[in-house]
Amino acid sequence: MNQLTLFLPCAAGVEEYLAPEILQITGLPPGCVTKQRGGVAVRTSFAHAMLLNLYSRLSQRVLVLVSYTEYRSEQDLYRAGTQVPWEQWFTPKESIKVEVTAQHSPLTSLNFAALKVKDAVCDRFREVANGVRPDVNTQWPDVRIYAHLTTDSCSLYIDTSGEPLFKRGWREDKGDAPLKETLAAAMIAASGWASGDEDLMPLYDPCCGSGTVAIEAAQIACNIAAGSLRRFAFEKYRPFRSQEWADMKAEAAANVVKPEPGQPALIYGSDVSHRMVDFAQRNAQRAGVADVIEFRGGDALQRMPPIEGGGVMVLNPPYGERIGIGGVAGEGEGARFGARELAQTDEGVDFFNQLASHWKKNYSGWTAWVLTPDLKLPSKMRLKESRRVPMWNGPLECRLFKFDMVKGRLAKGAAPQASNEPND
Repeated sequence: MNQLTLFLPCAAGVEEYLAPEILQITGLPPGCVTKQRGGVAVRTSFAHAMLLNLYSRLSQRVLVLVSYTEYRSEQDLYRAGTQVPWEQWFTPKESIKVEVTAQHSPLTSLNFAALKVKDAVCDRFREVANGVRPDVNTQWPDVRIYAHLTTDSCSLYIDTSGEPLFKRGWREDKGDAPLKETLAAAMIAASGWASGDEDLMPLYDPCCGSGTVAIEAAQIACNIAAGSLRRFAFEKYRPFRSQEWADMKAEAAANVVKPEPGQPALIYGSDVSHRMVDFAQRNAQRAGVADVIEFRGGDALQRMPPIEGGGVMVLNPPYGERIGIGGVAGEGEGARFGARELAQTDEGVDFFNQLASHWKKNYSGWTAWVLTPDLKLPSKMRLKESRRVPMWNGPLECRLFKFDMVKGRLAKGAAPQASNEPND
């Protein structure tokens, strides 16, 4: 298991940040990594697959490519599936689930394609395991198998992660539309907040919700492995060596760095809903970073900077949903962000104008990174972005806008209205 090809899927737009993360985790040379649309491929070992599951903050899963063939019909998929030595990966005691994704596949039914791959796996085991075959479990399988079809090629993968990697194991309390941990980590990576050797600047999320951005940043600052609180599918696989895994986890635990007692907080979060602040504090406690973050209640239009001297704001404001009355730290489902109505209407424009004015007046020296699907957000805020980074939040195409704040006016050289010309 030392000559594997792994594929780590990620949200579109995150590949640029995932590739260097993989190199940092594994210590591999750059030639081993290939960026692709929606993920990164890497030539490496099963041990590195375990490491990537433990440490990666940006990938959604760690998949092992077990077959790549051309196909024209479902029978070709079946033939490819029977030629994979599944018995080297797991036993018939483990349950399986097969999922199929496709881009421009000529096949009329992906469900039927998944059935043929499942039949191939089961028939392979019948041959090599004296007629014993694995059961199918579509809800909680031990082994997830993925088939990806293009116009004429079929790639078969076995998943080493199990539950998707954004499920870190600490977020039990959450709101209605929580930001995935992997996307929060991607926002932080794009901001460059933790990419240099210099001391970290203060980081603040004024719309923290259940605390995802702040907690991800705190774990990065403390060097806490993203997957240190959860289990993985590879722990049931035949190549798995428990002592090797125990050593990896022990090394990760030994490398955790916590601030000295009495030091001021470096990471801050606030939310207009005290209920969400309570959620964030409980999540931070489970994540092991409650003593690194300072959470408070407060409307984003009213809260002053949590610390003097400037810093970095990273936030995902709401869009396309009803928000409660401004200036009131309400507790209802729609009251989380305070002074916002429909974020993509004239009322939303008023909110973002007010937010920009508040920042220009009180946040001199701060840089704000705002994730939104609204490409006209800079003009609504009457700010000129200094960067825009394409990212996808699930099915929503978004931009992560960077705004450099200068007191009382726009950043030097900025136009009164942001250009609508893309500079992706």
